[in-house]
Amino acid sequence: MSRFGYDGKGQARIHSIEDARTAFREFGGQPCVLEGFVRLEREISVVLARSDAGECMLFPIAENRHENGILDVSIVPARITDALAQQAREIARAVADRLGYVGVMAVEFFITGGRLMVNEIAPRPHNSGHYTLDACVTDQFQQQVRALAGLPLGDTRLLSPVTMVNLLGDRWRDGGPHWATLLAHPNIKLHLYGKQTARPGRKMGHFNVLDAQAEAALQLAEQMRDAL
Repeated sequence: MSRFGYDGKGQARIHSIEDARTAFREFGGQPCVLEGFVRLEREISVVLARSDAGECMLFPIAENRHENGILDVSIVPARITDALAQQAREIARAVADRLGYVGVMAVEFFITGGRLMVNEIAPRPHNSGHYTLDACVTDQFQQQVRALAGLPLGDTRLLSPVTMVNLLGDRWRDGGPHWATLLAHPNIKLHLYGKQTARPGRKMGHFNVLDAQAEAALQLAEQMRDAL
């Protein structure tokens, strides 16, 4: 069983057999997974909830961008074709059904050559679903409680296009983020996780930017990410 690889940690890019030997030594001889490179066009994720009775509700699909192996931005709705979106939803639901899963889970996909490739299955509320806190009728955490308590699953409708930006501990250097700049915008919602210590790469919070136009939400989110 391979463990300890997530968010860019416990991972190494291998270009030669010597690179592989070096990485294996640095990882303490732990079991590793060797993966090939994929010509990636986009990454998307489908966050869903499934009840014990087999009821399944899917949230709008997120388009994800990463920096250094860590989620940076999620754009909702994802900028993909209707056909790909439908296929992603069908695959994600089939995965949950086959597993007999109960609760919230995320299924991540690479899009390569116009085709879907399942990248990861996360059996829990997921970072790429944090946009639901402000942009959906029911958020992923409420949905988790409903699924586990045997309640009917909530409405997952998207109320507004949204872009979610992760806030990592790197931003707490030099006095911390400039919150006033961020909160000067009434359509930005800030969520901090209450962690006492900020470290590089540690997820400290996120903010959601809502706008009637998806591109406007993305543009403002990128501006605020750089301004912080």
